[in-house]
Amino acid sequence: MPPCATTRRDTAETEGLAGPPFRLYRGDKATILKDMEHASAAAAIVDARGIVTGWSEGARLLTGHPAEEAVGRPARDLLAEEPPPEAVTALSGTVVLLHRDGSPVRVALRACPVLGEGGAPAGHVITAEPTDASALTGRAFEQASMSMSVFDTRQRYLRINAAARQVMGVPEEDLVGRSFPAIVEDTEHSQGFLSHLREVTETGRPVHYESYTGGPSGNREHSWNVEMWPVRDPSGELTAVALAAFDNSEQHRARERLALLNEAAASIGTTLDVVRTAEELVELLVPRYADFASVDLLDWVLGADELPEVPDGEVVLRRVAHGSGTEGTPEAALHLGEKDVYPASSPPARALREGRAVISQAGEPEFVRWVAERNARAPGGRTYRKGVHSMLAVPLRARGTTLGVAVGVRIGHPDDYVADDGVLAEELASRAAVCVDNARRFARERTIALALQHSLLPRGLPGQAAVEVAHRYLPSGSLAGIGGDWFDVIPLSGSRVALVVGDVVGHGIASSATMGRLCTAVRTLADVDLPPDELLTHLDDLVTHLGSDDGGEEVAELGATCLYAVYDPVSRCLTLAAAGHPPPAVLLPDGTARLVEMTAGPPLGVGGLPFEAVELELPEGSVVALYTDGLIEDRDRDVDHATAELCRALGARTDTLDTLCDTVLKAVLPEEPGDDVALLVARTRALGADRIATWDIEPDPVHVAAARQAATEQLTAWGLDDAAFVTELVVSELVTNAIRYGAPPVQLRLIRDRTLICEVSDASSTSPHLRRAHAFDEGGRGLLLVAQLTQRWGSRQTGSGKTIWAEQPLPD
Repeated sequence: MPPCATTRRDTAETEGLAGPPFRLYRGDKATILKDMEHASAAAAIVDARGIVTGWSEGARLLTGHPAEEAVGRPARDLLAEEPPPEAVTALSGTVVLLHRDGSPVRVALRACPVLGEGGAPAGHVITAEPTDASALTGRAFEQASMSMSVFDTRQRYLRINAAARQVMGVPEEDLVGRSFPAIVEDTEHSQGFLSHLREVTETGRPVHYESYTGGPSGNREHSWNVEMWPVRDPSGELTAVALAAFDNSEQHRARERLALLNEAAASIGTTLDVVRTAEELVELLVPRYADFASVDLLDWVLGADELPEVPDGEVVLRRVAHGSGTEGTPEAALHLGEKDVYPASSPPARALREGRAVISQAGEPEFVRWVAERNARAPGGRTYRKGVHSMLAVPLRARGTTLGVAVGVRIGHPDDYVADDGVLAEELASRAAVCVDNARRFARERTIALALQHSLLPRGLPGQAAVEVAHRYLPSGSLAGIGGDWFDVIPLSGSRVALVVGDVVGHGIASSATMGRLCTAVRTLADVDLPPDELLTHLDDLVTHLGSDDGGEEVAELGATCLYAVYDPVSRCLTLAAAGHPPPAVLLPDGTARLVEMTAGPPLGVGGLPFEAVELELPEGSVVALYTDGLIEDRDRDVDHATAELCRALGARTDTLDTLCDTVLKAVLPEEPGDDVALLVARTRALGADRIATWDIEPDPVHVAAARQAATEQLTAWGLDDAAFVTELVVSELVTNAIRYGAPPVQLRLIRDRTLICEVSDASSTSPHLRRAHAFDEGGRGLLLVAQLTQRWGSRQTGSGKTIWAEQPLPD
């Protein structure tokens, strides 16, 4: 130990018999001991008789003897063995003390004479310092980089090293001998610390735990790994509790950053919605990372416009999400969806231009201007309080494109943003930006697909007398995007009508484009007037070709389905065929609803199997519901239950078919359908006998005149004399061709619908072709004349031959 220190009282110096000079002390024992405590770890006062009259706390720690046991005893009683003669003569040397537990303690001893009244010797001040391993252990304890302390069994400080004193900011003399609860404020942290100290004392077992508290500055939270263990004497009795606390704040913050990044990967981008993705980023940041956070996006991100360049001056952004964990934040009162203007010098504008995180602290000019600008624009007089001290702006960039900026502000959070926070913010913003860009791309593709699909679906159903129709189309709201569901109503010859629904497996623009091609193909084949089963056969061949690559090699099937039905209001016959499509439901006038029993062929593009047509006669006023599988099929629903709900919903009493469509969708569909839904509902009508006239024609040209006469008389009965001239020409030409080039039996039929329809049927399957006659040809002008005089004409194949027809508009 160092030489004895000089007190503030009068001293006199003298030369010892050997060794360095000694200082002779004058004064009371309390003052001397206090000075000795500052100079050494152990000190005692021995009077001229060899009796201990003063005992320091350091001496107690060194020997284990408290002051009440040592004071008043002969100094020799505290020795484990007689000191060497040279130590007595020189008043210094190595001696062996007897510890209270009986163990020897080897120390380096030094004695300083104490002068009493009149300068007479009154005793000695003796200081002791452990030697060998004991000294090394003491120095290691004092100089340890981690915080270390020793407590007695009543939680009083016995010793505390330099690192612990620095953490607590209290000198050792203010701690030693005082209990922990008397020194530290009563907080949750201190209560936990005290409970662990008592636990070690009561159980005698070591304790390890983690603690979080402020550091020396009092404003930055620190993380501590604390180890407490019992200290026992040789007899095994617990005499003290030792503590070592390691400050692992940096490691703790690194783990927090990793945990935040992992949470971001799981919680950001759960939906393909731009606004919801921004909200998820804000929810992640507040309140752990910021007291207030906002996400502002460039306008084009929320629309379908092409991306513009980031302006060099002020930046106009649209607020899509914000959140606050602190009362009174002015920006939290701004309305979402409003535009916000950031000056060119503001941190958000700089972050956008520079493409990196920008940190600004209280006192910096740009920070002061930003706060003042925010306060000036705050609604309702809400302003940032004085506590706002740090802000961070980070750009949202994905795939080389700047989308917007995220801003974090700290108010109640004690720490300023530092460079590590900027790195973390850039990583979080990068992940969020990719999710925002994915949502933007999905929204853009969905908008394009929906526009394409709406352009391909019928906007207004054509006028016809066969059925009354209503329809609904609901695009899917799932992440998969718009599907390929479609429907159509196609007028056919003879007042008939075709009802079509189809579905292309898949979603997105490709499915919509394929749906458009199939819809066009069905209309083209319907103009040829093919029966439903033959039409699906041709459509199947078309899909097979669409599913082949340029080299002609077969690729994966498109997976399209289709239901094609033809209703004839004259015969009240519904003929239908399906390619992998669910059957329609029929509601009869008596209220009976059922699914049509039919054998659905394979989906389009599979090939190899024929399609079967089903015919059924429907009473007038029957309701036929055609739909796609999205109406009844879902992973969480039973198909049979859904179809039963469909049949029940069709029987509901409604005023119009539009209301019936809404009733069906409400009854059958879940709140969030997982697939597109197309629903086509038709109520059948019938043409009565008073609107149809039929004649069987003998296969002889002489009967053509009689056919013309019969047709003219029927028009007179219908009050259509104005159409007689054209009708006579059409009847004459069509009947003559059937007799001359066809095969018996020949039949003439007139239908008075929205147009006047003239049909001639025969047993021949050969269809006529329109051609241009040359100047000297005697024939070949009949069909050309029919085409010129009528609105449209054509032919269709029947089960017994063919039918040639022509339509002309009725007089007003």
